[in-house]
Amino acid sequence: MNVESNAAPVADSQAQERTLPVSNAVAAANAAAASFAALTDSLDYLEPSQVELVRQAYRYADEAHLGQLRNSGEPYITHPIAVAAQCAEWKLDAQALMAALLHDAMEDCGVTKADLIERFGASVAELVDGLTKLDKLQFDTREENQAESFRKMLLAMARDVRVILIKLADRTHNMRTMGDMPRAKWGRIASETLEIYAPIAHRLGLNQTYRELQDLSFRYLHPWRYMTLSKAVGKARNRRRDLVQKVQADVDAAFARVGLQARLAGREKTLYAIYQKMEQKHLSFAQVTDIYGFRVIVGSVTACYTALGILHQMYKPVPGKFKDHIAIAKVNGYQSLHTTLVGPSNVNIEFQMRTEEMHLVAEAGVAAHWLYKQQDAEGSSAERLGTKWLQSLLDIQNETRDAAEFWDHVKVDLFPDAVYVFTPKGQILALPRGATVIDFAYAIHSDVGDHTAAAKVNDEQVPLRTEIHNGDVVEIITNPTTTPNPAWLGFVRTGRARSRIRSHLKLLNQVDSEALGEKLLTQALRAEGLEQLPPSSDEMQPLWDKLLRFTGSRDRSELMVDIGLGKRIATIVAKRLFVLMAEHGHRPDALLLTRERFTSHETISQGGVSLDGSENASVKYAHCCRPVPGDQIVGYLGRGEGLVVHVAWCAVAQRLQAKDSERFISVDWSDEPTRMFETGVTVTVNNGKGLLARIAAELATAEADITHIDMDEEMALDTLNLRLVIGVRDTLHLEAALRSLRRIPAVLRVVRSLPTQ
Repeated sequence: MNVESNAAPVADSQAQERTLPVSNAVAAANAAAASFAALTDSLDYLEPSQVELVRQAYRYADEAHLGQLRNSGEPYITHPIAVAAQCAEWKLDAQALMAALLHDAMEDCGVTKADLIERFGASVAELVDGLTKLDKLQFDTREENQAESFRKMLLAMARDVRVILIKLADRTHNMRTMGDMPRAKWGRIASETLEIYAPIAHRLGLNQTYRELQDLSFRYLHPWRYMTLSKAVGKARNRRRDLVQKVQADVDAAFARVGLQARLAGREKTLYAIYQKMEQKHLSFAQVTDIYGFRVIVGSVTACYTALGILHQMYKPVPGKFKDHIAIAKVNGYQSLHTTLVGPSNVNIEFQMRTEEMHLVAEAGVAAHWLYKQQDAEGSSAERLGTKWLQSLLDIQNETRDAAEFWDHVKVDLFPDAVYVFTPKGQILALPRGATVIDFAYAIHSDVGDHTAAAKVNDEQVPLRTEIHNGDVVEIITNPTTTPNPAWLGFVRTGRARSRIRSHLKLLNQVDSEALGEKLLTQALRAEGLEQLPPSSDEMQPLWDKLLRFTGSRDRSELMVDIGLGKRIATIVAKRLFVLMAEHGHRPDALLLTRERFTSHETISQGGVSLDGSENASVKYAHCCRPVPGDQIVGYLGRGEGLVVHVAWCAVAQRLQAKDSERFISVDWSDEPTRMFETGVTVTVNNGKGLLARIAAELATAEADITHIDMDEEMALDTLNLRLVIGVRDTLHLEAALRSLRRIPAVLRVVRSLPTQ
């Protein structure tokens, strides 16, 4: 895979193809590197049949890349072979090795996914396709704050862990050979590797790959600093060779005296790690004292602690430099005991104690689960691993062999419940798993969320409740007149979106309830013979203050809201207000008093309200009876619910009226309703094909909207009841819609769904 693939659409293999004259010796070397024999020695862990499958993939890739050369002049196939060789070091399975050999075929050679499925099966094709998709991600590494999001997105987009491992192997080989590329490209590619790919390797526990990618990136990002530091480390290594040999001999002798079997391996701090320490702590090279260290690899966890005790008896430990990563493993599965000791000549030396299994995980990380599959069937090696995360990965892989399930489990730990999506301008947003386009809109800005009218995902228009996935490009279309819909609360996932929608609806509810409360209080005051409420003026303020003390409200607005929500009875407040106004010299109008009392319904205790459908949250139309204009209706002021409108013969309304009559008010329909009203219809039909479509067509012809459909669960029955909720203008429009349905031959009966008495 070309080094450019994640940042530019032009592939090395296409942009840099050329024919170079080479000597016979170079040609022979190239031929050897390009042959399958270069890979054969690494495949001894596979079955012969699996090796043959890998060989077939090699032949296919070799033919596809025929005539293509790398910048170095080598045949292009040498790159896929090197990537496959790295994967073989991790003991990846045959499918992964085949994908490694074929990973550039789709991008560079015109091979399609269908071709690969036909030739090598769906699993290999999916791996290659996953790698190709990752190549199309464009990373702008100059935005350092975006690097972590890019890393997480890259991991999240890979449905199979092997895709990431092949990608890391690909990037590692490209970095090793980057000296052949134009110098102008070094900085960008090295930055991308350092900021994105090296941390991924570290997160997956691929320590060796992580260290190599860091050093290679440092070499090409800061060539002069790299060379200077390299020379300094080389000189220090020569000066301290005798010291290191003495420490190793002393430690070996100390372990031998107590019969502790241990393998001692020298470890040198990487150049990039030394450079980072110098930069962060403002040190000179001479002040960096822990350049050298040793790994002590023993047979058991107990032996790790025994080795630690022996070392602390030999050399003085540096305070604060002991870390127990065995008892508390790192999140990527790494385990070791770390201690820094003051060695001979006062030189600080770090020691790391670990078992063979821990060493394997420290070097290979997630890839270690393939290595474990080669060990004993009883799983005793895995049981000694001691880290729950990797242990669970091993269990899943051994039980199911399902790469997708394995990777899903890895992702739970890597980025729990998160998806990473793009804005149209390329910014990345992280949202909870299951988030919708509305959540995305509110994540951009509250005003964008409030005015969301439509949305596009990957340039396709989608419903606002659509769930977004990793890598999606989401575009929000706004409209200044659009406001949050209460239905959004049913599917949003983020607290930000939910609180903003609720806040808006609460404000809307207050405004509507205040207007309704003022209307109700005015109607109730008219029943007492007074035409209108006293104004909110300085002259009338003492009167309002007395009324507010009587009701316990903070201000006039709160009082009106409480009346509109049914928390206070308008009639009672009106009677008190009438007394206060009388004290201020207001007298009732006898004509108005007579007209209001004689026209009011005998069972209604408060003034009437005219309804046209524009009342928003302050008025609710009961779902039990679904009234429409033309029905005889009554209004119930529920406690804290506002005005609830029922059909007059609704059984629910009649029960409420029997026990709570003072909360009912007179309501009537306006002459010109402003919207459609929902009502229920039950249609009994002879079951048959295309019937639902015919019913929908008839209702559409009648200009009635279907908002909900429910039907009997037993679809095999000859006769079915369809329960519809439809939108109509009034009772006349409803009757016309029902007549249209009765014309359908398969319809046996059509009735409006009304509450029982």
